[in-house]
Amino acid sequence: MILLNDPLNGAPLSPRQSDIIDLAQDLGRVNVEDLAQHFSVTPQTIRKDLNELCESGMLQRVHGGATLSTRVSNVGYDSRRVIASHEKRRIGIKAASLIPNNCSLFINIGTTTEQVSMALKNKRNLLAITNNINVVNILMDSPGIEVIVAGGMVRHSDGGVIGEAAGDFIRQFMVDFAIIGVSGIGQDGSLLDFDYREVKVAQAIIENSRHTILVADRMKFERTAPVRMGHISQIDTFVTDHPLPDDLSRVCSEGDVRVELADFP
Repeated sequence: MILLNDPLNGAPLSPRQSDIIDLAQDLGRVNVEDLAQHFSVTPQTIRKDLNELCESGMLQRVHGGATLSTRVSNVGYDSRRVIASHEKRRIGIKAASLIPNNCSLFINIGTTTEQVSMALKNKRNLLAITNNINVVNILMDSPGIEVIVAGGMVRHSDGGVIGEAAGDFIRQFMVDFAIIGVSGIGQDGSLLDFDYREVKVAQAIIENSRHTILVADRMKFERTAPVRMGHISQIDTFVTDHPLPDDLSRVCSEGDVRVELADFP
């Protein structure tokens, strides 16, 4: 197993801590006594694990255990890479399968859109325009893909290029596809994020694409954020890892949004 780093202190997450994150994603809440029994360790050991995961922003403590973080500040970028990593990888593969060779596309900021980029690396004759420095690093060695990076202010926390200059740059193009991620999805179909500067760029991406693909795992169904990017009816295809809640499913159906579920082996 590859051990991922805690963004606060650089220490690697243990395999048990990674498994706790997976359980919290599946169950919504984890209990100290249940985890101690599951891993055959003492409750004190589990409390230490939960404290470290809460300090890193991946979980938040509740009486007797912890839940996935839903605070109004965004979870650290390295932490987001840990959470639902398998699901994001499968979503990336599924979304990339919808992108043909010989086309142009936007790719915005996010750990899930980066997984799409990983799955695109062997495509041919693509023009990829992005405001995500991590996507540039992923695709720059792919011989079949020409990469253009938007200009503007680079956000230190995640390598995102944001702000008015980046939005103006995006508006110079009209591409075939857009791959976008969000921080949260409301049951009414609202697409939500944390940084209004990032939202402005994402809105420009949607407006200047012929077909927009939203990529988001099921955790986003339960997560809120303060800035409204738009509405899911503006999306053509939604690639996710789990059947939608009833209200959101109805909104997608009414908005003629095609929902694609990622394949899991």
